Amino acid sequence: MEKEAPPPPPPPPPPPPPPLVPRVGVVVYLLKGNAVLLGRRLSSHGHSTFALPGGHLEFGESFEECAAREVKEETGLNIDKIELLTVTNNVFPTNQSHYVTIFMRAVPIDPSQQPQNLEPDKCSGWDWYEWNNLPEPLFDPLEKMIKGGFNPFPTSS
Repeated sequence: MEKEAPPPPPPPPPPPPPPLVPRVGVVVYLLKGNAVLLGRRLSSHGHSTFALPGGHLEFGESFEECAAREVKEETGLNIDKIELLTVTNNVFPTNQSHYVTIFMRAVPIDPSQQPQNLEPDKCSGWDWYEWNNLPEPLFDPLEKMIKGGFNPFPTSS
């Protein structure tokens, strides 16, 4: 009589979840006159709030390159005079995310060009809003900056 083969060993346990690490986001205060470009978010984080165009920094990319790429991908606009404004550290405990956010300032190359909504699954549309009459609700990090007195417009020296 033949011996039965031993049962196969149990499968290995699943790997542990990846560690929570901060991500780098780049957002752009795109200015035209006294107005700033904002779009209403459709993602689960910050759903229905108004936010600046932007996204994740890709490997090897400069802040300026990321700003130009993200604005073009989201709005179809080409931008100029791209400069660093400030950096914030945003921790969102409810969805276990942590972002270091690079805030840039820029202007459209062609001020008459209208923004397009090129990512309708992420944003319901883009529009220009006067700085002294911003829509509500604003995305939390943006709202905190503004309530803290931040102003993205250049000051004349």
